[in-house]
Amino acid sequence: MHTHTRTPWYLIAFRILFTIALAATVYFIFANSLEIARESSARSQQVMALINGLLAKVELGPLSEHTVRKLAHFCEFSLLGFWFMLCLRVYTRHFVRHVSWPLFFGLLTAVIDETIQLYVPGRTSSVKDVLLDFSGVLAGLFVAFLILLFFRLCGLALRGLERETAELQKENP
Repeated sequence: MHTHTRTPWYLIAFRILFTIALAATVYFIFANSLEIARESSARSQQVMALINGLLAKVELGPLSEHTVRKLAHFCEFSLLGFWFMLCLRVYTRHFVRHVSWPLFFGLLTAVIDETIQLYVPGRTSSVKDVLLDFSGVLAGLFVAFLILLFFRLCGLALRGLERETAELQKENP
């Protein structure tokens, strides 16, 4: 017989928060793909100027527009992978076992992103960008996994300390 337990409010809150963040990231990625080439290039040049200004202060750079665009691809898909992993964790305790879901949907998002660009004036699609995007998803999944692992280890350590403290209190009332 299976007893039904109520889901804690904070877990529901994290589910809502992470799902919204994931959906917003997908929206951001697709919105960027829908920009015509001129708008996209202008924004890339603004970001490039900002980054090169910061790099100049530490005597590095400059970066080309091409490099900035590729970094943007990687970063936005890293964020996607990060949110996918956190979503997976708040929906299942067995997130490592089910990691194929964010891998599949991360790759699907990359393919759809590049397909969108085929139909936008002045934009092109590239298999290399799909691979770059997917490597970003992998990086984001890995970073989130490390963070989850850190919190799990901290939780285990705290539970161990609590047990030891309780045992000491029983021995020395």
